[in-house]
Amino acid sequence: MLESAPDGILLVDKPQGISSHRVVSIARRRLGLKKVGHAGTLDPMATGLLLLGIGPSTRLLTHLVGLGKTYTATIRLGVSTDSDDADGAPTTAVGTASADVSEEAVERAVAAQRGVISQVPSTVSAIKVDGRRAYDLARKGEAVVLHSRTVTVSHFDVTGRGDRLVTVDGTDTAVVDLDVVVTCSSGTYVRALARDVGAALGTGAHLTALRRTEVGPFSVDDAIDLEDESVDVRAALARPVDVARTLFPSVPLDPADAKDLADGKRVAADHPDTDGPVAAVATEGDRLVGLVSVRRGLLRVITNFPTAPGVGA
Repeated sequence: MLESAPDGILLVDKPQGISSHRVVSIARRRLGLKKVGHAGTLDPMATGLLLLGIGPSTRLLTHLVGLGKTYTATIRLGVSTDSDDADGAPTTAVGTASADVSEEAVERAVAAQRGVISQVPSTVSAIKVDGRRAYDLARKGEAVVLHSRTVTVSHFDVTGRGDRLVTVDGTDTAVVDLDVVVTCSSGTYVRALARDVGAALGTGAHLTALRRTEVGPFSVDDAIDLEDESVDVRAALARPVDVARTLFPSVPLDPADAKDLADGKRVAADHPDTDGPVAAVATEGDRLVGLVSVRRGLLRVITNFPTAPGVGA
């Protein structure tokens, strides 16, 4: 008996301690399919929402990777690390307490990171420098110079704070933990936000926790635990047509027009001109034919989405 090959977008709640590439490997095993990709990595320390493209739906990932993201995080004031998070080695441990860092001072430091800002990414990052990953260079002790980039931080709010006593290199050190919520554009490093808040306060800082709760309109509340073998991964796949309609306007196509568009022909449609993407949806079978732009009433393909082939079951 033949059944359709897996095809769709999978929302995964990534656990702490594994890489995004490991999540992809688990998905490949669970689905028996090699064609699996992801839309934006999460550091091993981080948890939360990771979007995977399965089968033909990997073509949607290009349109998902640039979506805005929301995180909850904990920033520890008083200690800096070489990676700006808890996975790195401490570089300074000046220590601090709530009595030394007023709420007003924290708000000024946080407010400076809101809006459209110029941010230098964390040195231990996946950004390439002369074809090599920055984290590889940093771990080998080589100098890493990363250029600033423009990012947008639409929300950055402190939701709680507390004093802690932690051990750093065998010494008890007073720190202040700030619980925060961040909504930002793709390419923003929350670790770098923590670093820069600590620099502004003169305390140093790093992230001790990071959880991605939203990517665009998608929520971690709807994600699955991919390591739970009792979860039906196929059943959890979001159909590409549903994902496309969530993100973009749509235009219906009758069977003849759907075939013509799939064959690369330009198809007439009653839709305002736009650079797109617009989801072209076949009314027969309610499936995504492609993402298109519209010029002079004609659909022009940006990305086609072939029907997944059958596989033996």
